[in-house]
Amino acid sequence: MNKVANNKAWFLVLPVFILVAFSAIVPIMTVVNYSVQDIFDQNTAYFVGAEWYREMLRSPRLLDSLLRQFSYSFSVLLIEIPLGIIVALMMPAKGRMASVSLILVAIPLLIPWNVVGTIWQTFSREDIGLFGWAVNAIGIDYNYASNAGDAWFTVLLMDVWHWTSLIALLCYSGLRAIPEAFYQAARIDRASSWAIFRYIQLPRLKSVLVIGVLLRFMDSFMIYTEPFVLTGGGPGNSTTFLSQTLTQMAVGQFDLGPAAAFSLVYFLIVMLVSWLFFTTITHMDKSENKHDH
Repeated sequence: MNKVANNKAWFLVLPVFILVAFSAIVPIMTVVNYSVQDIFDQNTAYFVGAEWYREMLRSPRLLDSLLRQFSYSFSVLLIEIPLGIIVALMMPAKGRMASVSLILVAIPLLIPWNVVGTIWQTFSREDIGLFGWAVNAIGIDYNYASNAGDAWFTVLLMDVWHWTSLIALLCYSGLRAIPEAFYQAARIDRASSWAIFRYIQLPRLKSVLVIGVLLRFMDSFMIYTEPFVLTGGGPGNSTTFLSQTLTQMAVGQFDLGPAAAFSLVYFLIVMLVSWLFFTTITHMDKSENKHDH
């Protein structure tokens, strides 16, 4: 019996394509158009080809911001991924305390980004802030408004406080999905806590950790609101990341052509590094599975 092909169901997908076209493709094409023109006003623009791209790729300002951005993002991953796993392992698995712990861990994620910056701006001040006062009270000269190292540390600490909860909740869901039979077998074999983590828990956390790493990298690489509210990019340019540099160029200086080229390079860097992360992690997982078999 020959089946008649019926592709009418594809019309149900058409609204999604239209929505994506207007919300993503059209804005991107507008940015591409701006990136190859020298724009003076709404009615005056001149085609310049790839000039803005060459200028951005050779710009010391862009390279400095890119270096700061990579340093910040990798610092975030090195701290938040292990810390999130530790928090998830310490959270109770059952009972009322499990619900209470989930609520407490999720609270930082519910706070808006601009409010997080305001909270840490007040919390870290050396005169009225509890954290700033306490650090100075133990003999450490701390002032995030005038010291670049203190500003960098404060921005990083703020991000760890705000987003470690995401990794912890992802890992917690992964741990709860492990069948109890695995733990029973481990107890029968008298496996140590490290052995249980190494051979039972960690392998089954890989899928959620891939998601966590990608989400945290992309978000930290595109961070804007929190450091802008906390430090304004200072002192100097010590906490000025790519997104702030782009905003200053587009809004502050009204250099739409260079800003458009900058934003496309920024977008491609995020996509490329995320793809490298995902490809590397999945390739490592496949290699280990082949080795196990």
